[in-house]
Amino acid sequence: MRKRLLYLVLHCTATKEGREVTSDEIRAWHTLPVSKGGRGWHQVGYTDMIHLDGKVERLVDNNEDAWVDPWEITNGAKGYNSVSRHVVYVGGLASDAKTSKDTRTAAQLEAMETYVKDFHKRHPDVKIIGHNQVSAKDCPCFDVQKWLKTIGINQDGNI
Repeated sequence: MRKRLLYLVLHCTATKEGREVTSDEIRAWHTLPVSKGGRGWHQVGYTDMIHLDGKVERLVDNNEDAWVDPWEITNGAKGYNSVSRHVVYVGGLASDAKTSKDTRTAAQLEAMETYVKDFHKRHPDVKIIGHNQVSAKDCPCFDVQKWLKTIGINQDGNI
């Protein structure tokens, strides 16, 4: 059964600054059995991925409407997946590969701004949040609500 789209959740891949990640890697991390190093999910965790060069890659098709159909559900934030879309940027860890850090490149910042503004224009009632607002994680390693204000999106960031 489809549900109304309520959230756009922003994520990071939690990978070392400057290290590119492929969609095949993301799929393996998420969908391989636990016994083979994956999470054992039936679906990748994100709808779209923003690469270091700013290219946006679609990982899971969706029909771009204001509903989340069962075939569109991704596993980005437990308890929120059936009412959310998830976008991830490559990065999120400092060069020591241990410390959380906003590692978005200039190209990623530009691409994310374009992506989020376009999404917000099409779905003005959908809350844009960081993964850390619904889970005890550092992801996406920046304050989404503060960043949204810098790009001209003022919303109530409460969940």
